[in-house]
Amino acid sequence: MKVNEEKIRELISQIETIIEALRIEEVDAEAIITSRNPKYHKSARNLVHYNAFRKFDLRTIQKKLGNLGLTRFANSGGHIMASLLNTRHILSSLLEDRPAVSTKAGLSIKNGKRLLANHTKELLGYRSKGRRVRIMVTQPTQAAHDYQMVHDMVQHGMNCARINCAHDDPEIWGKIILNVKKAAKAFGKTVKITMDLAGPKIRTGNIVPGPKVRKFRPERDETGHIVSPALIVLVPEVNEDSEMNMIPVALKWLKKLALGDKFILTDTRNKLRKLKVVHIDDQQILVHCYETSYIGTGTIIRCVNRELENATVGELPPIEQSILLRTNDILTITKSNTLGNPALFDEDGNLVKAATISCQVPEIFERIKEGETVLFDDGKIEGRIKALFTDRFEVCITRAKEKGSKLKAEKGMNFPTTDLGISGLTAKDKVDLEFVAKHADVVNFSFVNSKEDVEELLSELKKLGVLNKLSVILKIETRFAFDNLVEILLTAMKVKYIGVMIARGDLAVETGWDTIGKVQEEILALCGAAHIPVVWATQVLESFAKKGLPSRAEITDATASLKAECVMLNKGQYINEVLQLLNKILSGMERFHEKNEAMLPKMEKL
Repeated sequence: MKVNEEKIRELISQIETIIEALRIEEVDAEAIITSRNPKYHKSARNLVHYNAFRKFDLRTIQKKLGNLGLTRFANSGGHIMASLLNTRHILSSLLEDRPAVSTKAGLSIKNGKRLLANHTKELLGYRSKGRRVRIMVTQPTQAAHDYQMVHDMVQHGMNCARINCAHDDPEIWGKIILNVKKAAKAFGKTVKITMDLAGPKIRTGNIVPGPKVRKFRPERDETGHIVSPALIVLVPEVNEDSEMNMIPVALKWLKKLALGDKFILTDTRNKLRKLKVVHIDDQQILVHCYETSYIGTGTIIRCVNRELENATVGELPPIEQSILLRTNDILTITKSNTLGNPALFDEDGNLVKAATISCQVPEIFERIKEGETVLFDDGKIEGRIKALFTDRFEVCITRAKEKGSKLKAEKGMNFPTTDLGISGLTAKDKVDLEFVAKHADVVNFSFVNSKEDVEELLSELKKLGVLNKLSVILKIETRFAFDNLVEILLTAMKVKYIGVMIARGDLAVETGWDTIGKVQEEILALCGAAHIPVVWATQVLESFAKKGLPSRAEITDATASLKAECVMLNKGQYINEVLQLLNKILSGMERFHEKNEAMLPKMEKL
C-alpha cells in the first residue's frame, strides 16, 4: 500500500505525545492507584489513562486514522493504553524502515472487557439466559403483601430488586425482601437486593389540605346520554392509598344491605341523589349513581325501599391540593415549616397575597442568591429568585404551561447554578443504613456530590462492619457529581464492588435538557474506562408501566440502554408486562448485534 510516510510519522508522533501524557498522569496518580482495592488496581490505572486521554482534541487524529481504516478510539475506553500502543505499532508497520516499538500494555483489550463482565456479575448477579443487560425493578409497597406480583417479576426476568428507603418503613422493606427471596428460591435464581438511601433531596413542603370529599360522575356520550353510571364502592374504611371511588361506612351497616337496595343522600351541593346496590362482595358493596355527586365526610345515606337505619359516611382523606402557577407569577418560599397556600385575589382579580410553600431543607437559605434559577417538579416549572429575606425568598415564575402548571407538596426543587453545600448522609440515611447493612446486597447512594461524600459512606460502612461486604452504587444525579465523577470513582474503588446509576431525572434538570444526552454518554465512557457497571435509570418505559401502552420514544430509549449493564424500571400497574417487553427488546437487540458482528469478516472478504 502506498502511503505518505511523512504524514504517517506525524501521526505516530501525535500518538506518542498522548501516550507520554498518559504515563505522566499514571506516575502522578501511582499512590492513589496502589491504595485502591486490589480488585480495581488495573481499572484505576486505566481510568487515570482515559481521563488524561480525553483532555486531547482528537478530531484531526481520528479523521486521519479513519481515512486509513484504523480505529478512531471510539470504543477504546476500557483499554485505552493498549489501543494507543497497538495503533502506533500498526502505523509504524506502514513505514519502510519499520522502527521497533513495544505493544505491551498493562491491560489488554480482552482483559478490559473481562474485568467489566466480572465486576458486573459480582455487583448485579448472574445475567439472564440470552441477555447481557440486567434488569432492576423498583418494588412498590404492594410487593410486601402480594407475593404473586413478586413471583411474576422474577419469572419475567428481574435480576435485581430495588427498595427506596424514601418510602415505607423497615417493616414493609423486610416483607418485600422475604417475598423476593422466596420467589428467587422458587425459580432457583439469585436476585440481588438493592436499597436506596433517601439522601438530602430538596422538596416542597405540605400544602393546606383540601376538602374531605369525593366526586362521582357517570360517563356520557357526545349527546349527553349516560353510557355507564358512576360506580361507588362502599367499604368499612379508606386511607390515602385507597381507590378514589371508595366511600367508608360502618361494617355493621354494610352487612345488612341486600342486592337492589335503594338509597338517597344530599350531597355537598345540597343536591338530592339516588343510589342502588348492584353487587355485594366480601366487605364491600358496589353502588350505581346516575347523576354527578359530591359525597363528603358526614354525608347521611338513607334507605328508601325498606326499614333500615341511616348510615353516615366515615372519615375521608382530604383531597390533595396544589398551587397553580403561571408565567410571571410570584411564589414565596418559606423557611418555616408552614402549610402552603394558593395565591389570594380580590373580587376584581387583583393579587392580594402571593402563593406560598415551604422548603423542607432550610439550609439552602444560607447559599442561594438573587437572580439564580430554581426548578420545580423535575423542571416542569422554572423560576428565578427575585428577592431574599431572612425567613423566605420570592421566586418569579419564568416558565410554566400556557394555562398554568400545578405545584404539589413533596415535589423536587433544584438549584442547578447554586453550590448548596448539601450532600452526604442525612440522619435518616444513617439510621436506614443499619437496616440496609443487615438485609441488602447493595446500597444505592443518593445525591453523592464529591469524594468526601464517598469517604463518609465508607466510614459508616466500616463502623457497621460491612466494608467490602455491602456493595455500593453511586447515584449520579447532580451537576456537581458529574463534574467530580473521576475522583468520586477513584475514591469508591477502595471497596468492592461498585457501580454507577445514571439518575436521568434530576440529572437532566441539573445539567439541562439540551445536554443530558452528552452527559450520559460521558458517564458511560468514564465508567467503561473504570470497568464499573452502569445502571440506566429513570422513566424507562414509564408510560407503559403506568398506562399500559409504551410510546415510540420509550422503545428507542429502552434499546439505547444496551450501552449500560443494567436497566432500572420504576413501579407501575403494568410492571410485569413491561418486564416481558423489555426482556424481549434487550435479548433481541443483543442477538442482532452478535449476528452483525459475526457477519463482519464475511463482509470484509467481499
